[in-house]
Amino acid sequence: MIGTLVNTGAVVVGSAIGLAAGARLPERVKVILMQALGLAVAVIGLRMALEAHHALLAIACLLLGGVTGELLRIEQRLEGLAAALQRLLRAESSRFVEGFVTATLLYLTGAMTIVGSIRDGTVGDSSILLVKALLDGVASVTLASTLGIGVMFSALPVLLVQGGITLLAGYLAFLSQPSVLDAVNATGGLLILGIGINLLQIGRIHVGNLLPALAYAIIGAVLFP
Repeated sequence: MIGTLVNTGAVVVGSAIGLAAGARLPERVKVILMQALGLAVAVIGLRMALEAHHALLAIACLLLGGVTGELLRIEQRLEGLAAALQRLLRAESSRFVEGFVTATLLYLTGAMTIVGSIRDGTVGDSSILLVKALLDGVASVTLASTLGIGVMFSALPVLLVQGGITLLAGYLAFLSQPSVLDAVNATGGLLILGIGINLLQIGRIHVGNLLPALAYAIIGAVLFP
């Protein structure tokens, strides 16, 4: 659990720095920071998707995942959770929901979450999650400076999801198979690309409703390795 705890702390600390800095930054600086982060996220997602070998599987999973997510209204439920947190905390940030949902999707979409948590839980190797903690911490500074305190509360899903995978690592070891990781990278890369597009405000992609694509990718890779 060390890796997950460090990752959670990095999100909180990075968000705190971003909130402190954001109050002093001109709006034009916040805009360029968000654009820079959006470009970086888009490139990372595109690279992940192009490097994987399961391109056709990823596309099929994305289509199935999109239909499933829309029927289950996953993103709307995430937004509802964020809105409930905002009311509970009486937070005044107008972008609380956007910050919470964007950061949660960014931090939990990708193979590093799965692989790092499994290695931490099975052999006690926290190195992957420590690298992820560094990346998430840096991203939190920029996100929180522009989207507000909602980013900080994305640390809660990070703790629950990564911690859950770590505790169940012995039963989820099959997720570290090369074929499964390749499928997760391909599909997760496309989801991360969608997050980048949203950050750049090129369009509005409901990435949350595409999350079931990751489950379909894992199932597809296990059935058709």
